[in-house]
Amino acid sequence: MTAATKPADRRFTVPDYLDWLERKAPPGRYELADGVAVAMAPERAAHVQVKAEVWQALREAIRHGNAPCQAFADGMTVQVDDTTAYEPDATVNCGDPVPRDAVILPNPVIVVEVPSPGTRSRDTGQKLADYFRVPSIRHYLIVDADEPLVIHHRRTEDGRIETAIIRAGALTLDPPGLTIPIERFYE
Repeated sequence: MTAATKPADRRFTVPDYLDWLERKAPPGRYELADGVAVAMAPERAAHVQVKAEVWQALREAIRHGNAPCQAFADGMTVQVDDTTAYEPDATVNCGDPVPRDAVILPNPVIVVEVPSPGTRSRDTGQKLADYFRVPSIRHYLIVDADEPLVIHHRRTEDGRIETAIIRAGALTLDPPGLTIPIERFYE
C-alpha cells in the first residue's frame, strides 16, 4: 500500500525530496514519483530474504567476472528525471567507484525489484517504463519472492526492450558480462 506523504499543493524536485528525507520525513521508506513522495509498505520476510540473496548473487558475480561494477542493496537512489527517483531492491552501478557519500547512483546498469502484493502493478508498469528512460540502464529484473521466477527486461543495442521469463538456469546480464543461476536468488 502506498500513500502520498506531503501536501498535494507542493511537489518535490529530486534535490528537495532528498533534503526532505534527510531532515523532515516521517519514519519509513519512500520513493519520489512524479514529484510526490510515496511511502513504501513494510516488507514481508520472504521479500527481504530474496532481495538479500539477489544482492549477494550480483556481488559475487561481479567479483567472479572482474566487472568494473558495484552491487548495492536497497537504499541507493536511481534518478529517472527531475521529479522521479526510485530505490530499487538491488542495483548494479558500473564505471568509476561510487563516492562513499553518494545517495544517487551515477551509472546504474542493472536494477532489481522484488514486488510485494501492493507494489506489483507499479513495479511491472510505471517503473518498467521509467527505468528505461535512464540511458545507462540495460537490465530490469523483476524477481518473485515466492517462487523461482525472474522476468528479465533487457535493452538491446538498437534500443528495443526484450523480455524473458526465467524459472531455472542461467541469467545472463551483458553488459556488464555477468552470469548468475537464478536458483542462487532463492537459497
